Amino acid sequence: MRRGRPGPVTRGTGERTLVSVGNDMSISDINGIAGDGPGDPAGGPEGRQDRQARPQEHAASRLWHITLSVSGPETPLSEVRRGLEQLAHDHPFLLTSRYATDHAEIRYWEEARDLHDAAAIALRLWGEHRSTAGLPPWETVGLEVIDRATYHQRVAEGYGPPPAVPVGVHPF
Repeated sequence: MRRGRPGPVTRGTGERTLVSVGNDMSISDINGIAGDGPGDPAGGPEGRQDRQARPQEHAASRLWHITLSVSGPETPLSEVRRGLEQLAHDHPFLLTSRYATDHAEIRYWEEARDLHDAAAIALRLWGEHRSTAGLPPWETVGLEVIDRATYHQRVAEGYGPPPAVPVGVHPF
């Protein structure tokens, strides 16, 4: 199963792909996902027909609302803001970021198969973009992942996070 973020690939990361393997898949199934070459277990017309004949066993992607909190040593506000603005440019689904000299909160939508995949992607976000976006050397100290229906239910009942308006990067 091949999943990645829609839209352009962020610079310097190449192609970002997450491969999820269930108990019913073998390594030859994974190799067959991209295999069309000779010598590949799923290569050639027979392999393609076999892959097409398999029923879809995996759930479709869903949208998850992510709130990621990071914290660390004090950093000048201008550097924090510049890093978060670059992160917003590199990560197309970023809704809003709030920041101070020693912590920040990032809210965005992530597309993933399930909660585990969404959380794994979110937990890697800061570290993967730290050098390319010039983010401070902070660590993740909090994570909330909720599905779209729960997010909208919370907002409708008045219990949700404050609306992500205005969109962008703002001080606390």
